[in-house]
Amino acid sequence: MTNSTTSSVSNSTSSAATNKATDASRKGSLAAFKGLLPFLLPYRRQFFLAAIALVVAAGATLTIPYAFKQMIDRGFGAAAGAGVGSIQHVDATFLALFGVATVLALATAARFFTVSWLGERVTADIRSAVYAHVVNQSPEFFETTQTGEVLSRITTDTTLIQAVVGTSISMALRNILLFVGGLVMLFFTSVKLSSIILALLVMVVVPIVLFGRRVRKLSRDSQDRIADASAMAGEILNAMPTVQAFTHEHIESMRFGAPVESAFQTAMKRIRARSLLTMVAIVMVFGTIVFVLWLGAHAVLAGTMTGGDLGQFILYASIVAGSIGALSEVMGEAQRAAGATERLLELLAVRSNIQSPTAPLALPARAANGAALALRDVTFKYPSRPDTAALSRLSLTIKPGETVAVVGPSGAGKTTLFQLFLRFYDPQS
Repeated sequence: MTNSTTSSVSNSTSSAATNKATDASRKGSLAAFKGLLPFLLPYRRQFFLAAIALVVAAGATLTIPYAFKQMIDRGFGAAAGAGVGSIQHVDATFLALFGVATVLALATAARFFTVSWLGERVTADIRSAVYAHVVNQSPEFFETTQTGEVLSRITTDTTLIQAVVGTSISMALRNILLFVGGLVMLFFTSVKLSSIILALLVMVVVPIVLFGRRVRKLSRDSQDRIADASAMAGEILNAMPTVQAFTHEHIESMRFGAPVESAFQTAMKRIRARSLLTMVAIVMVFGTIVFVLWLGAHAVLAGTMTGGDLGQFILYASIVAGSIGALSEVMGEAQRAAGATERLLELLAVRSNIQSPTAPLALPARAANGAALALRDVTFKYPSRPDTAALSRLSLTIKPGETVAVVGPSGAGKTTLFQLFLRFYDPQS
């Protein structure tokens, strides 16, 4: 048997991560959530129930401003001429409002329970799927991917997705319904004022979209830095006997501080961007509302609009403004989770290099005293050291029933040989 002696392969994992995001996925935004559909579709019934509760809650919310208009115009407005009727109308209006509030409370509770269950269930399914996929990878994957990075994706990234599925999606749909419904009722109340407010609100969307893209990029960078820190921590903790043998505890603590500080600085960039996004959205939205309400107050004084109409317009405008502000917050969370989703989908897209042949050859008949094993001119290089051959043109034949001892110095390739026997790796030639 011929074998070339090579240096041993280091047991420490490489810091290079596998399967970097493609340019297309980096340029994408919320499209990354399409990859979650296989985990969401099994729970269509729960999504349908949550949608019903969502619509009922939004409808109840949109009913309240109209009730206030009726109370002001037909109750307080008629108080001077018809006191008893006015009081009865106010009583009936407040009784109706209490009923609406009860419906709103029940629908909101049902929505919260359903979407929270969905968030927990879908996250558990994703974690199980990612873990099952990872444990079926070849040893090459674990040699080129740090364990801490994988753990970060299974824990931190799935937690972000849980927040989106369990909260953000519901909040986004709720505020979209409130925005659309409130906008329709604004036009129903005053076409002129609503046209002005709609034209001004278009100016609000542009900065939200622009800042949203930056928040998403910073969110992904933040998750990458956290994964780097987790990977380094895993590497250090797995080698603690060696660290302590060289009394490098302080050195390793200082070395770990670098990726932690990098993660903090990246997170601060994301926080500043989100803070600026929130500030711009609130200032522009409520500035628009104040300007339009100033016009409405002049319309009431001129007699072209009733006090009830203005009150109704104020409440619907507040609903629309609040929904836009909430959507900006939800968008920030969604952009952050989009980066986490991309990272998880990248991990799920990894395929093991050890694959069964499409047309396997039939094994020869097994001898009575055992099977034979033969290698012919086998050359193998570890993925983490592609320039150094662990085995070079190795030929070996072991006959049935034969006992063979593999002897050699450390790094000669003894362990590598048995790893090839177990097909942990495929040789290059």
